[in-house]
This record gives sequence, structure tokens and C-alpha cells, in this order.
Amino acid sequence: IINGPNNEPLMNKLNISKLGLIAGVDEAGRGPLAGSVVAAAVILHPDHRIDGLTDSKKLSEKKRDLLEPIIKQQALSWAIAEASVEEIDEINILHASMLAMKRAVLALNIKPEQVLVDGNREPDLPEYIVHAIIKGDLTEPCISAASILAKQYRDRLMLKLDQDYPEYQFAQHKGYPTQLHRDLLKQHGVSPIHRRSFRPVRELL
Repeated sequence: IINGPNNEPLMNKLNISKLGLIAGVDEAGRGPLAGSVVAAAVILHPDHRIDGLTDSKKLSEKKRDLLEPIIKQQALSWAIAEASVEEIDEINILHASMLAMKRAVLALNIKPEQVLVDGNREPDLPEYIVHAIIKGDLTEPCISAASILAKQYRDRLMLKLDQDYPEYQFAQHKGYPTQLHRDLLKQHGVSPIHRRSFRPVRELL
């Protein structure tokens, strides 16, 4: 889990109330055959609009690289969390995604009043008002911001794993089930970071 600085002193200075603060939450990495699933939670500054926010999958890598530091600098609070390959295999990818989202929200340095989640399922956060919004990463800037942070973090994670397991070429496909990845998986077998509960991996065991 990593998180940004606690901006409560700035909130007090600018007289921003905690009431009405909204955290956007999104995940990255539900579909890949390898690596952890990552979630981010972001509370945007209500008076600082960040231009260009949208679903991270619709943005070029260059645009995401530009937006990531702006989000981290201007957000009132942000946090990124993971659920491991072992957790994915133990509780399934849906529940692991919800767990990563929950961890990200609980890691925020400022407690929001509401949590907006991309998708149609809500993580288990009984102390919060939670709303799931289908395609929320297209309509809610705070979810878009979370989408970008999660995607950026996970892509860097896969670049690191590419160095550890160069034979799978994770830098190319980021763990997604492309034809290249499937071919390399058949050629080299299942690595410790592959998700054994996913069919293309399970069939090779």
C-alpha cells in the first residue's frame, strides 16, 4: 500500500470541509493471467479541476504519464493497494478486486463522506456511503483519476516483473492473455506469478 501526503492542514487553511468529500475508486488488472490486481482511491480537490481525466484505457501512455503527477500533486488524498496472485487464486478475481479497492479506501489519509466505485459491485465498506457506477471512469473525474493511478502503478509493476521473468515478455503485454503471452506460457510453463485459477494457466498445470 502506498499513499499520498495528508493534506488536512491545506484543507483547514483553505477552509475546505470534510463534509461532502468524495473518493473515486477503480482497479487495474482484472483480466491478466499474471500479477496482482491493483486498486486506487483518490479524493480530488473540489476547486481544482484537472483537464483530460477519463477512463485510463482511453488515454495514451504519454497522456497518463502527464496526468499522474498532476493527480498526485493536486488531490487532497490518494492511495494505491494490491491483492496478490495468491489472494486472487484463493478468493477469485472479483473478490480480490473488491479487497484491493477496500484496502485503497482504508489507506486514504482523509476519510471521505462518499465512495464512488467504477462498475456494478461495491467493496465491503460498512462505515462509508458507497455507490457503484457503471462506466464511472468516464463520467466521474475522481474515478477517472483513480483509474489512471491504478493503471500506471500496475504497468510499472509488470515492467519490474519483466526484468524478473524476461522469458514471458511482460513489458509487451502487461500479463494480458494476448497470443504472444499464451504462446510464451506454453513454451516456458507456469511461473510463480501466474494466476493458477485462470483457465489458460490452469490448463497447463
